[in-house]
Amino acid sequence: MAPGASSAPAEREVLYYRNPMGLPDTSPVPKKDSMGMDYIPVFAGGEPAAEPGTVVLPPDKVQKLGVRTELAVRESLASSVRASATVQVDETRQFVIAPKFEGWIETLYANQTGITVKRGQPLMTLYSPELLAAQSEYQIADAAAERLAEGDPASAATMRQLRDAARTRLRNWDISGAQVTRSGSDARLVLTAPADAVVVEKLVVQGDRFEPGQTILRLADLSTVWVVADVPTSASTNLAVGGAATFQTPSLPGQTFEGLVSFIQPVVDLASRTVGVRIELANTDGVLRPGLFGDVDLVGTASEATVVIPRSAVIDSGTRQVVLVQTEPGRFAPRTVQLGARAGDRVAVLSGVEAGESVVVSANFLIDAESNLRAALQGMDAGTTPPAAAEDAPAEPDPHSGHSNHAGGQ
Repeated sequence: MAPGASSAPAEREVLYYRNPMGLPDTSPVPKKDSMGMDYIPVFAGGEPAAEPGTVVLPPDKVQKLGVRTELAVRESLASSVRASATVQVDETRQFVIAPKFEGWIETLYANQTGITVKRGQPLMTLYSPELLAAQSEYQIADAAAERLAEGDPASAATMRQLRDAARTRLRNWDISGAQVTRSGSDARLVLTAPADAVVVEKLVVQGDRFEPGQTILRLADLSTVWVVADVPTSASTNLAVGGAATFQTPSLPGQTFEGLVSFIQPVVDLASRTVGVRIELANTDGVLRPGLFGDVDLVGTASEATVVIPRSAVIDSGTRQVVLVQTEPGRFAPRTVQLGARAGDRVAVLSGVEAGESVVVSANFLIDAESNLRAALQGMDAGTTPPAAAEDAPAEPDPHSGHSNHAGGQ
């Protein structure tokens, strides 16, 4: 080489010219396609091989199709679940009225199902011979103990023991000594409400006889209710106790009730393949009635930071998920992705797309159809010899001229 020739810029070798639309059509010489677009030169070591199925669109076609892209970002994603739910009675706020002695209901004040009662409000008046006998024994022993306290201390002590035994029997019947009247003619007992509640079940009428342990009334405190949602097992993995929840029902349009997840059933319902998720809601005004049906939105725990893209960018064929990535302006390559958690219109991508890459979120189905056609054409053309390889192939002798013909050297 002549002195100084090493400093001159080396001319890049053109291997061949490829179709500007991404078709499997190449030329050893410069040319134009049917639309008048110049074929793109491919230099030795200058351009990486295009991904299979890559589609190239001119700017006017991109605009005409309405292609839009968004950047994939790295962020934490809190999955959300929407499921059907039903309002139920808080099981920890239910009460049963079941006397431990035999008797008759003389007056039933809580005589209707659904009425509201206050704490200490009379529910019914009872007559019981057993109660009468225990009251009489208590009163007689108490009076005798007072009378014999000074003259016969030993007998007074015996009377006090009898009195205390009668008081204990009354207390075992859930009747305190302070409620026992000292009048022998008063053998009636008034049962009162244990809390502010609603009568949800009435199993007797006035005048009925009841046996020890028989349920007479069932009460429920509705100041707090449960909302039980049936969540599919696949969507319940990221839910946790203490997570935020929102309940809405068509029966109360425009109203939203917020609460927290208080319990997640450890057993899967075999019939529906769902998991019961319970939310406690305050119901001070009583509008949430047991039996109301609605929908609940549950927010799961936030995941670790990962690549996140819009859900509209994913093309789901049923067996795999594909995302179109814009590698260059007008060039779109399909990528098979593995999806993770979802939250609203966002989805996490575990593999296939990197943060900072542009993904197609609009008209991606049209581009995907054209990409599948490109891949099929490339597969059909896989057995042909590319121009670059043809140029390196040894020349065959020309039987007429005795010279060798260079491939493509027309």
